[in-house]
Order: sequence, then structure tokens, then C-alpha cells
Amino acid sequence: MAKPVEISDGNFQEILNSGKPVLVDFWAEWCGPCKMIGPIVEELADEYDGKAVVGKVNVDFNPGVSAQYGIRSIPTLLFFKDGQVVDKQIGAVHKSVLTEKLDAQVTEA
Repeated sequence: MAKPVEISDGNFQEILNSGKPVLVDFWAEWCGPCKMIGPIVEELADEYDGKAVVGKVNVDFNPGVSAQYGIRSIPTLLFFKDGQVVDKQIGAVHKSVLTEKLDAQVTEA
């Protein structure tokens, strides 16, 4: 079973340059809604293994990349294509919302 990639300030650019669509979950341990969406992100990492990169950025430990993308509310999920933000979701949502947004990036690949 594939797990979400742990993304940090140090490896963020490398992840974006993977050549695949990327879903990044900005979260923190103390965030209730983040805990609600966490299992969904884990499922997506497994379901899109090989088709997209699904990762998580802990905002408490990675302030650089969080500030770079103006993350003010968590969870915030950013969808990247060719290194650029192409979609965004703020707050906990149903899995189908994230699947629809990720599918749009994967099918365009």
C-alpha cells in the first residue's frame, strides 16, 4: 500500500519536478479537520500510485514552503501540474471532491 510522501522545505521542488501531477496536503498535528481528511489523503496516495504524487507538508515544521504558497488555513490541498498550482481545496471535504480534482490532472497528463 502506497503512503503519502512526506514533503519538506528541502524536497518540495524535487517532488514538483516529478513529471506527474502532485497533490499536496498542508496540515498540522493539532488540526482537527486535518485529522478528518488525513485518511482520505492516504487512500488517494494508494489509489493514484504511479499516476500522481500525493504528499503531505506539516506546516509546523516546514514554514518556508507554507509561506511560499500563502497557506493561512489548514487543511489546504494544492494540486500541481508541471510545477504550477492548477487547483486548490481549503478545508475538509468528501473524498469525491478530491478525486474529481485529481482525476482532472491525471487525465490531462
